[in-house]
Amino acid sequence: MRLRRGLAIAVVAGGGAVTTMLVGLVTNAVSDESRWPGWLGWLQEHAWFSFVVLGVAMAGLTALLAGLSETRPPTPPGRPEDGAGPGAAQVLRSLPRDTAAFTDRVAELERLVGSVRASQESGEGLPVHVIDGMPGVGKTTFAVHAGHLLSERFPDGQLFVNLNGHTPGRTPVQAGEALASLLAAAGVPTQQIPVGDDVGAVTEARAAMWRSRLAGKKALLILDNAASYRQLEPLLPGGSGCLVLVTSRKRLVANEEVVMSVDALPPNHAVELFVRLSGRPADPLGRDVVDELVRLCGCLPLGVSLLAARLRHHPSWSAEDLRGRLVAARDRLGELRAGERAVTATFDLSYRDLAPERQHFFRQLGVFPGTDLDPHVGAALAEVSVVVARQHLEALYDDHLIDEQPGSRYRLHDLLRDYARGLAAEGDSMDQVQAVQRVCTYYLAALAVANGHTVRSGAAVPPAPDDTSRVETPVLESRADALSWLETERANILACVRRANGLALYDLVVRLAAAMAPFLRQAGPWDQAVALHRTAAEATRHTGDQRARGDALAELGVVRRFMAAYPQAIEALNDAVTAYEAVDDRRGKAEALNQLGIVWYLTADNEDAARAQTEALALYRELGYRLGQANALADLGMTHRQMSRFDAAVEAQSEALAIYRELGDQYGEANSLRDLGVAHCLMGAYDIAARHHQEAFDIYLELDDRVHQAYALNELGVVRRLTGDIEAARTAHSQALTHFTELGERFGRANSVRHLGVVERVTGDATEAIRLLEEALDAYRELGSRGGEAASLSELGVARGIVGERDGAIDAFQRGLEILRDLGDRCGEAEVLNHWGTLLFTSDEPTAARRHFGQALTLARDIRCPLEEARALEGIGRCDWTVDGPGHGVDSLRAAVTVYRRLGVSASVDDIERLLV
Repeated sequence: MRLRRGLAIAVVAGGGAVTTMLVGLVTNAVSDESRWPGWLGWLQEHAWFSFVVLGVAMAGLTALLAGLSETRPPTPPGRPEDGAGPGAAQVLRSLPRDTAAFTDRVAELERLVGSVRASQESGEGLPVHVIDGMPGVGKTTFAVHAGHLLSERFPDGQLFVNLNGHTPGRTPVQAGEALASLLAAAGVPTQQIPVGDDVGAVTEARAAMWRSRLAGKKALLILDNAASYRQLEPLLPGGSGCLVLVTSRKRLVANEEVVMSVDALPPNHAVELFVRLSGRPADPLGRDVVDELVRLCGCLPLGVSLLAARLRHHPSWSAEDLRGRLVAARDRLGELRAGERAVTATFDLSYRDLAPERQHFFRQLGVFPGTDLDPHVGAALAEVSVVVARQHLEALYDDHLIDEQPGSRYRLHDLLRDYARGLAAEGDSMDQVQAVQRVCTYYLAALAVANGHTVRSGAAVPPAPDDTSRVETPVLESRADALSWLETERANILACVRRANGLALYDLVVRLAAAMAPFLRQAGPWDQAVALHRTAAEATRHTGDQRARGDALAELGVVRRFMAAYPQAIEALNDAVTAYEAVDDRRGKAEALNQLGIVWYLTADNEDAARAQTEALALYRELGYRLGQANALADLGMTHRQMSRFDAAVEAQSEALAIYRELGDQYGEANSLRDLGVAHCLMGAYDIAARHHQEAFDIYLELDDRVHQAYALNELGVVRRLTGDIEAARTAHSQALTHFTELGERFGRANSVRHLGVVERVTGDATEAIRLLEEALDAYRELGSRGGEAASLSELGVARGIVGERDGAIDAFQRGLEILRDLGDRCGEAEVLNHWGTLLFTSDEPTAARRHFGQALTLARDIRCPLEEARALEGIGRCDWTVDGPGHGVDSLRAAVTVYRRLGVSASVDDIERLLV
């Protein structure tokens, strides 16, 4: 639904009291941080953001993302949905470490470095360099080694992404997924990455953001294991200063590429590598025997490394002993194709040399659905202790059967994964199922620990299964630890969900989805969360668990709200209510109703929103759930304010504030304070409003929440302007604009630009005001904010009237008034009528002007909006004075002075008193 009616209500004002309402409605659209993601998703025209999970591969991208989670990112206004997401610092260094197994490749390196140097020195754009070759030939090793050699030429960063083009058991990473990971690595907060159901549109939007992010930079990007040019094309930077190295088993075709084929090592280089890695002098080995060994494994670096490792770990073996074993292995694998046999024989030789318990451990690694793992996962897979699992992993690494990743993590090379998977398939199929069950159970236990640090106090936390008492979980001592672990394991957990679903382990699917829900609510990507909760909801059809079905549907509805897919959100949440009612789960029903109320608030279905929140509040009170009561009261207060029921809004929000303080919930406290400030500003209590906004700002400062700080600054700026402190208003809005621009928060930035436009209009620079207001108008329309559009049109009408564009001013007023009446925003309607009346009065149409002022007065008194009441009274008095002569309209003017004085609007008082004198 492209018409963001709820945002429109939230963004109602430009020049008067309604300005305050506008900011508050947006920034407080949800009274709890749980609403952050919803706001950002809502503010994106196409409901952006997508799947941020890649196979982490040799790059150690998992560790990168884990590092990114150390800093919480800016998030949209609201309260967290029982969880808190990781941040994203700008980290552009993710190359895997260089390897000792690299040998020679002098000609290839000279060609690559020479190509890069020539392009840079000539000022030409760097072409894409595609490195292709057969499995095991060393494409990735070559690309990483070249990346380290060239790193100084690309000071703005070096990134590595595994595209899983040929990873056994894993589907190739889609371009949109890879882009999400790259954007996160480049410092884009996950909530700001485009998301939506249209995969093509989302990929295009992410690609555009990625190109913009790298514009003018010199960065190196390694795209490893590509399946096709179509997969990698959207990932290519648009600027000429970035180098892209692509590795693939296929010969990818494109016009601008430099294709570099990496073949098997020349025999003499393969022998040199073997001797170096074996740790033995060359002469005792026997050159003829070593020649045959490297020939038997096809001179492939992977096979040569494995063979050398065998010899190094068996001091009693001779090279001839190794040759005999390799020949026997090749004979046993004779049914394979020649190329496969050459490499697989080296795997088989290494595997058969392992102790039985280590062979079992290696086979279990082939069962793991994820990409990389740590000792805790290894322990769960093989049903051993973490200490033993660590020993196995270190030994397999020493044997070159697994690769080490940053953060004490490990992964199998694609060929070795395929080999291990094949070994596991030869055994009992139940063993594989049980291994998946064990690793899923481990993740459930670890998620319970992580959620204990990240889920909001008083919120429900999915419990660990009863059978996890003996499961060893990682030590997570803080929220930062928990977020880092969650981001690192995200892809693996979701892969386990898919595998469990394929094995009909539906109870595990449902449990894992519920345990991941708090993290995915906040961290995103939301379309990934949609897929997860859909899977869980479908799984409950098999388990028959209606309560679990309600939970899955409720989570689906929340995420759909974040994506601004309001009809789908309402459908899912209504279905959740039905499921909860079937099992008399009143808390679940209350949560779903609270979420439904928020969706209806956002779509300006105010009566439905108020009804849902009132019913949710009653259920929470029956249950004695204080946090739920506070949330429902806060959301009810915003709904009342949106309906211009200011007294009711203050009453509900004040009660919510008291509960948040009782619970020690700082975010809830700050959000309620800010919303109360907006309401008091609309009611003319500017001192109280300023105090509340300052208190909210101080809490956001303590929480290091720059987005909410910026919203509070905008609201403070509105109060300062209304009370005549124009320079303080300009400073506050300018600071907010800086924050929003740096954080990429488009809606908040549009608000700041519009407020600054109002400041310019008030200080007499109508031309600059028009420029700023038109910029804000374009932004609101792009975001689908009808309220922001109406507020900008209202102010544009005033500014255009000042510069003599009467027709343009009236057109702006008419369009703004239509939107506000459609939204039911009577306060905004009163403000536009007053502006329009002023234009007519200055155009020598006092009779028509008086009609507009009269309509505004009726509205303002009906909703108790004193500033618009005073403006209407002043307008009526001036019209009467003009039409009937001096001395007429004095009562209206004096009534206006009384209200202005009560509000502290001294400039308007002075103007009227000069007229009266």
